[in-house]
Amino acid sequence: MTAELMNGKAFAKEWNLKTAKLAEEFFNRFKIKPKLVAIIVGDDPASAIYVGSKERACKKFGLESEVIKFDKDIKTKVLLEKIEKLNKDKAVNGILVQQPLPSQIDLDLVVESIAPEKDVDGFHPSSLGKLLIGQKCLLPCTPRGIIQIMKKYEVPIKGKNTVVIGRSVIVGKPIALLLLQEHATVTICHSRTENLPEVASSADILVCAIGKPAMIDSSYVKKDAVVIDVGVNRVSRNDAWKDLLKPESRTALDFEKKGYTIVGDVDFPDVVQKAGLITPVPGGIGPLTIAMLLRNTIDAANMQMQL
Repeated sequence: MTAELMNGKAFAKEWNLKTAKLAEEFFNRFKIKPKLVAIIVGDDPASAIYVGSKERACKKFGLESEVIKFDKDIKTKVLLEKIEKLNKDKAVNGILVQQPLPSQIDLDLVVESIAPEKDVDGFHPSSLGKLLIGQKCLLPCTPRGIIQIMKKYEVPIKGKNTVVIGRSVIVGKPIALLLLQEHATVTICHSRTENLPEVASSADILVCAIGKPAMIDSSYVKKDAVVIDVGVNRVSRNDAWKDLLKPESRTALDFEKKGYTIVGDVDFPDVVQKAGLITPVPGGIGPLTIAMLLRNTIDAANMQMQL
């Protein structure tokens, strides 16, 4: 008996088609397209891939997109000055600064400098504060995607025992707050949690966002639990373990083609035998993050027009 896969790729496509219709309605009403500006600092290959994916998605589904690139050695002041100009530009509806940033950049200052009404990543202290007290705001994209795919698969959340492994501002803390809004009972765990497998295995819904490849095996999972794997971990051939190198596996083909593969925080071959529902990596939560970013941009544009 194996778990049912929650197909994030297919759901993101369905969601994006609705987003395209909203973008068309916005254009028909205001005669402009919602616009997203992404800022990338340095030459991190993963960041370039992510930003490129966002840019292509915008163009495909009716949004305008612009990418602004800076050298890796720029100072925080230069970045803040650019963000301030974008804040004042009425043609720009959404601003995101791709992370990670070089060490000399003050990340907190950068996040706080983005106007909350254009904060399509949902990381501004104002956005997170509104999330905490249950007010309407632009939600962090990955947590929003997690809630939406659970609703798509009709996962009961109300009253369920939910464990979130990971306490980042990007995923762990906001998804815990969103689950609370859905009336779940939520426990947040992290690397210093005692008896972590025991705590995790009590969960009806287990969200894994700890950033360690294949750390969560079946000992962490309650039978028939819903397992949401947020991890995106790049593993090289030199670091691969035996299961990844099996000739018939997807990952073995990745090593042959690219020299690396992508795995989640969950030991998928092990956990899929015990869980009831599970998101795969790739093809689970990842595509939904970009889908929610596009929808946040349209939501932001509509709010700005109302203002």
